[in-house]
Amino acid sequence: MCELLGMSANVPTDICFSFSGLRARGGRTGPHKDGWGMAMYRDGYVWAIHDPRPSADSDMAEVISNTSLKCDIVISHIRQANVGEVCLLNTHPFSRLLWGKTWTYAHNGQLEAADSLPITFHHPLGSTDSERAFCWIVEQLQTRFGDKEPSLTEVSEALSALALQLKKRGVFNMMLSDGVRLYCFCTTKLHWITRRAPFKKATLSDEDVIIDFKEVTTDKDVVTVIATQPLTHDETWQQMEEGELCVFEGGEVVCQIKAN
Repeated sequence: MCELLGMSANVPTDICFSFSGLRARGGRTGPHKDGWGMAMYRDGYVWAIHDPRPSADSDMAEVISNTSLKCDIVISHIRQANVGEVCLLNTHPFSRLLWGKTWTYAHNGQLEAADSLPITFHHPLGSTDSERAFCWIVEQLQTRFGDKEPSLTEVSEALSALALQLKKRGVFNMMLSDGVRLYCFCTTKLHWITRRAPFKKATLSDEDVIIDFKEVTTDKDVVTVIATQPLTHDETWQQMEEGELCVFEGGEVVCQIKAN
């Protein structure tokens, strides 16, 4: 299956350290060699990169690993294809406009009979079950709330209900963002860690890289990183529960909905 990486921070922060760990799993330390992508938000505006090549061998991924592009929210994905050919159109994350914002989404897992999900307006550009599910989610939100953006509680409860429906079709680990909040839903594996003062050193599990966060942060910084599997071996990551939706804003948890 694929792997996900997300970040939510209260100050613009680069993803270089974490992405270096994820990137290695895209064909070097892991089998996820069928493309990679990243969406980076700054002040609500998004910049996205997609590459159908393995991230471990991608010159574009090399640039991202070594360039301090400071962002508020990040969603990244390395793909191990199961539905849809390996090509640019099938490379996550996917984006759609809703309520005047660019919503970005990435999915890890496989869904049965995704083609039966009813959609009318937001049609996939590629051929993955993941993008079909995203189009369905966007349409369901638009149908339910119309042109008026709902509150945090309303949209979180709606996303939780929709994700639980998709979970019945298979594995649905998801990251979704509107540029303000990062919504994460877990079916099997998602872990997260919040780093704040006093900052410490951390070592990547997949690369021989150590960082001392005290040297690159201030005491006011709050940064949460979410990943399919923990990216470091000397920090304590929290594992999300099956069926749990967790929402992050400014590096903090602002909503948690757990399955009954």
